[in-house]
Amino acid sequence: MFGAPKSEQFNDVYFSEQDGLAESRHVFLQGNNLPEGWMGKDEFVIAETGFGTGLNFLAAWKCFRENADAGQKLHFISFEKYPLDGEEILANLYHWSDEFKGYLEPMVEAYPMLVPGFHRVELGDGVLLTLIFDDVNEAMPQVDAKVDAWFLDGFKPSSNPEMWSEVLFQNMARLSKEGARFATFTAAGAVRRGLAEQGFIVEKVQGFGRKRDMSVGFFKATPKPEPEKGTQ
Repeated sequence: MFGAPKSEQFNDVYFSEQDGLAESRHVFLQGNNLPEGWMGKDEFVIAETGFGTGLNFLAAWKCFRENADAGQKLHFISFEKYPLDGEEILANLYHWSDEFKGYLEPMVEAYPMLVPGFHRVELGDGVLLTLIFDDVNEAMPQVDAKVDAWFLDGFKPSSNPEMWSEVLFQNMARLSKEGARFATFTAAGAVRRGLAEQGFIVEKVQGFGRKRDMSVGFFKATPKPEPEKGTQ
């Protein structure tokens, strides 16, 4: 067990003190049925709320490199209102420097300046990282993508209630492919209801470590009813 970095803005840890990498793999990779989920797809798009230290991205990137077929592409889109700089990321993830050898340093070397807006980071071998340094509720409506999987991070709803908004859930539905999966560490009722109201099938499953529950599910778009004859 080792200390986990904490956000000054939200007074909440970026990842589990027990084992942040194991948590990331349990919640976001296994929760989204990865790597099986991208098998047979030319391109796979992941969208994340809360880039933080980049741990989730590194876990997904390494998993993709180790399991994807030749020619497959990964596009990872991540929102972050309060980005860390490269030195902070290196310091916070130093514990896993051997695990992410060949991943961590290239990511930090390509990491953009802390300027608000959209930043495209090419990492080679078909891997593209789009970092969006902005409030997710303002930036997500500007995004045009077809998302296969959602990593809903961004601190617990009680610490960061503004992020877990109706705007977020509505735009998730707008951007999701039919059957797109999501996973999140939280099982908060407001989050589960917000997702269900936008067409997501929500399931409560075993959380990581001492956390009893988390939420996973998938998007099932429902066709809008045809207007009755004679009405507009």
